[in-house]
Amino acid sequence: MTAVPPGARHATTNGHAPPKTSHPHRIAILGGGPGGLCTAALLKRLDPTRDITVWERNPETETFGFGVVLSDETLGGIEHADPQVHEALEQHFVRWDTIDIVHRGTHQTSSGHRFAALARSRLLAVLHARCRALGVDLRFRAEAPPAAALARSHDLVVAADGVHSATRDTYAATFRPRITEHRCRYIWLATDFPFDAFRFEFAETEHGVMQLHGYPYAPDASTVIVEMRDEVWRAAGFDGLDVAESTARCAGIFANALRGRPLRSDNSAWTTFRTVVNDRWSHGNTVLLGDAAHTAHFSIGSGTRLAVEDALALAASLAEQPTTERALAAYEAERRPVVASVQRAARASLEWFESPARHLGRPPRQFAFDLLTRSRRVTHANLRLRDPRLTESVEREFGCPPGTPPMFTPFRLRGLTLRNRVVVSPMDMYSAADGVPGDFHLVHLGARALGGAALVMTEMVCVSPEGRITPGCTGLYTARQTEAWRRITDFVHAHAPGTALGVQLGHSGRKGSTRLMWEGMDEPLPEGNWPLVAASALPYTPHSQIPRALSRAQLTDIREQFTAAASRAARAGFDLLELHCAHGYLLSGFLSPLTNHRTDAYGGTLAKRLRFPLEVFDAVREVWPEERPMTVRVSATDWAEGGTSADDAVEIARAFAAHGADAIDVSTGQVTADERPESGRSYQTPYAERIRHEARVPVIAVGAISSWDDVNSLVLAGRADLCALARPHLYDPHWTLHAAAEQGYDGPGAVWPLPYRAGSRRPPTGRTDAPRPRLTLGR
Repeated sequence: MTAVPPGARHATTNGHAPPKTSHPHRIAILGGGPGGLCTAALLKRLDPTRDITVWERNPETETFGFGVVLSDETLGGIEHADPQVHEALEQHFVRWDTIDIVHRGTHQTSSGHRFAALARSRLLAVLHARCRALGVDLRFRAEAPPAAALARSHDLVVAADGVHSATRDTYAATFRPRITEHRCRYIWLATDFPFDAFRFEFAETEHGVMQLHGYPYAPDASTVIVEMRDEVWRAAGFDGLDVAESTARCAGIFANALRGRPLRSDNSAWTTFRTVVNDRWSHGNTVLLGDAAHTAHFSIGSGTRLAVEDALALAASLAEQPTTERALAAYEAERRPVVASVQRAARASLEWFESPARHLGRPPRQFAFDLLTRSRRVTHANLRLRDPRLTESVEREFGCPPGTPPMFTPFRLRGLTLRNRVVVSPMDMYSAADGVPGDFHLVHLGARALGGAALVMTEMVCVSPEGRITPGCTGLYTARQTEAWRRITDFVHAHAPGTALGVQLGHSGRKGSTRLMWEGMDEPLPEGNWPLVAASALPYTPHSQIPRALSRAQLTDIREQFTAAASRAARAGFDLLELHCAHGYLLSGFLSPLTNHRTDAYGGTLAKRLRFPLEVFDAVREVWPEERPMTVRVSATDWAEGGTSADDAVEIARAFAAHGADAIDVSTGQVTADERPESGRSYQTPYAERIRHEARVPVIAVGAISSWDDVNSLVLAGRADLCALARPHLYDPHWTLHAAAEQGYDGPGAVWPLPYRAGSRRPPTGRTDAPRPRLTLGR
């Protein structure tokens, strides 16, 4: 039977013989962990004539850690690939389906989760026995020859030599590893009784928050990981304790969770987690596997799982592909997107545990929900299926009326009550003439207002002709533009009552005078360029126009352009005004140290860089009607070294809130052309959550929020107050109403326009009345 990773396509299924390939015959495997051993066993099963050697520097009975958790998906892959190994492992699994969360004297239990764990030593023993039975040469207490020498003497070298991989270091120029060391210290320990569930417990000590992760791995034993931020670890004096002293100290801190029992150690030391990412996974006939190629934080239980799944995929690729080179390419192509997804989830989970104090103040049930959904892999809808009792109790405490999803609860900003938590994010349409919005804008914004979102935002509306990004950008610097906007707000208020329309005011700064997006984003106009101004005379890209650094007199002029535009926006009937201080446009250019090199009162420290944006905010707030809210969009990080940091973003948000901002719209990046964003689902939300917690101001989360399940999860967990979505509303102008229909909600948070009411239920897509089979005969 061939190796079949979960979800993969294989040429060896359906009873057909595997295709003839140039299989590697002599194989060296560096590292005797689960990934290396699985690889050895699978490759030997595929071709018993292979000469396979595994080098492991440690003794056969020595291992790091105690228990290993495996997912049903991984176990399914093992069962397909090697039923004998699966059967041997099944005899030793401990299974459970609950998670216990203990904090501030409360104990929440969530059910419906499935876990299977066993002792790491038992897993290794099963794999050792299987490898020996198949004829694999296992060499313990043996340093492997150098990777380069093995590559010359073997057809294939599998580097499963762990997070500190020497092979990866040898070929670093090819693999191009990026290793990030994180902020928490942790230690692997064990106790001689089984927890009833996967247990998370938090101790708030005089030195800071410490946390316990515990789970059973045998009928009489549990793994215990104790973790805390490095500064807490040092303040508590752990840096001066040996392993025995640390173990005893941890047992005292978590005596309640341990029922007064001691902890034991396998001489593991305190360490910090390192995230490993490689640009490539193979070099010639040498390939990385498991922690050598990638790591993912232990809080989502992924290390052994990923290594075993790597082994399954590598073995299958070698069976399917005609050459080793193509097999290694296919292995990487199959595994890389899976690993990237797991690493994104692991990073979100890791960051949650790096900042537990940010979450501890939440009500107990919301805290539990927040923890359970921290990685974004468990969501509101998913948890509702697993544990409806807990989810419904969190919804009640949050204030959801019966049958109302969290996203359809109201939210108040100053004198404006939004009927749900959905915002149509500002999206530049580049379709205006002389700054005047036309029929396109009426239909575009009107359609989305009819679609059910509580707040529909305009694109960035420019405060002057020179402040436009492109010739197709809208403005609010003439009476004609004001009248055109009034036409749109009148339509929305008349035909989509209950929907608020917001205007985003901004100035392009150094990113202006460019082509329409589809003609060349950020490319200068081929002709007809207008002069640019910015905080400093720095072009956005090397071939962009160089802006002129603003003088004091010009700063005053621009501030007056903003106030004049705000007055026109009020007359045009907008319900909310957002000041655009993000994405590298003019006001953002003052905030970032990468784009503000001024030496006057408007440059230097963060307080000085904030000065002009705050002056503009104050001037706009003074002319904007008191009862109407104002928000500010910020870039919470520049995604570039030396730029705005997350700490800076909190201070920026705090400053605007102190000046009267009703909410902060938290975006990231687009400040410098050489940014390196870490994109992914809801990837900007952690910045919004931190600002919400530390600056104590409502936040709008944006960035790859694509499903109503995401919105429900973010709002209910307390990570955001409102969620802004762009592309989903381009795909479906009625996204919010359809979200209500799909959740079976029909209430004040999602009101269908009367002419559309007949479409408030999903239409049937095919015949559903066909007769069902009455009799099934076996073969």
